Amino acid sequence: MKKYLEIMRKCPLFKDIEDTNILSILSCMGAKTETYKKGTTILGEGGPAKYVGIVLSGGVQIVRVDYYGNRSIVTILEPPHMFGESFACAEVKTMPVNVIASEDSEIMLIDARRITTSCGNACEFHNQMIFNLLRIVAIKNLIFNQKIEITSKRTTREKLMTYLLSVAKQQGSNTFNIPYNRQQLADYLEVERSGLSSEIGKLKKDGVIDCRKNVFSLKPMALNEQ
Repeated sequence: MKKYLEIMRKCPLFKDIEDTNILSILSCMGAKTETYKKGTTILGEGGPAKYVGIVLSGGVQIVRVDYYGNRSIVTILEPPHMFGESFACAEVKTMPVNVIASEDSEIMLIDARRITTSCGNACEFHNQMIFNLLRIVAIKNLIFNQKIEITSKRTTREKLMTYLLSVAKQQGSNTFNIPYNRQQLADYLEVERSGLSSEIGKLKKDGVIDCRKNVFSLKPMALNEQ
């Protein structure tokens, strides 16, 4: 586990916990690491929702597929971010989404019950870890609500501009990177890729935005889109 210590330091689950105690906690909880090839399902819809996952290297996509097979990207995560904690803490019996490796990845999996229940060894830092977990779940809930606000917009243009303006605000700049390619962005916004590409073209022509691959720039006219 020592080779992952740098990632663990940055993971919000271990905030305010010393290095030596992080290693002790991981051992106590029986944390395990697995390697996944790109495109491999890490946690599958319908499978048990009992693990908290930490991205050690590579990246993962959280994907929801509806009854008709329509695919929607909930989010993309890179090291040292976590996944699965909301479902595990809510004691959902099965996963309602798929967690898929977006590239070759190393993942740490921890049984959530080992975090949320009292430690048999009475680890003094367990309470801090539980507090951290609650804070993470609360933050994820805010992010989820933000996505609902974006995808509830009526048109592709409104969804796209709401998303771009929110990212610009988060990054504090009118020029910023987004973590999605065109297909992934369409999946995130829950729109057709062709319609998204058409709207991006129109917005560029109207002088509202400029973009190159996943780098976007908002022009002054973008404020009129809200």
